[in-house]
Amino acid sequence: MQGRRSWILISAALITVSAMMVAQDKKPLSPPGQASLTFADGHTVTIDYSRPSTRNRKIFGGLVPYDQVWRTGANAATSLKTDVDVTIGGTTVPKGSYTIYTLPGMSSWQLIINKQTGQWGTDYDKGQDLARIPMKVTQRPSGLETFTISFDKTGGSAATLKLEWENTIASVDVQEKK
Repeated sequence: MQGRRSWILISAALITVSAMMVAQDKKPLSPPGQASLTFADGHTVTIDYSRPSTRNRKIFGGLVPYDQVWRTGANAATSLKTDVDVTIGGTTVPKGSYTIYTLPGMSSWQLIINKQTGQWGTDYDKGQDLARIPMKVTQRPSGLETFTISFDKTGGSAATLKLEWENTIASVDVQEKK
């Protein structure tokens, strides 16, 4: 009877240790973020994304290589939804749902508007690209720990879309198409 009891205790301990090891292997997902823009007439553009942190890593040219398509955040693909036709960097984007990717470079970036939606962030299909739009790239005065997407309004039907992380700001103009 004592041998059986020892076997049960050993089995329980092994199960507990295994569960702890599995829990340690699972990295937490980056927290969600949302950027939204409401035009003067009430139409909206919304971007849902995940917000990874720097955690003392080199981001652009390191974790995010130059000249390779980046999921523009973490986890699931970053989504863009607009209930009105817009122009982004002068390119018409019809109302609807899209995925945003970017192509970061040392001195220039491109915003990629992709028609495929609902996929994991690394599942990129170039054949689904609606457009590749040049972005303006500037340096932040100080580092930013957590990736952030935002809209800065520049008028009733215009704004600047900004992607900021580490020491980089990539931006492009967004306007409601009239």
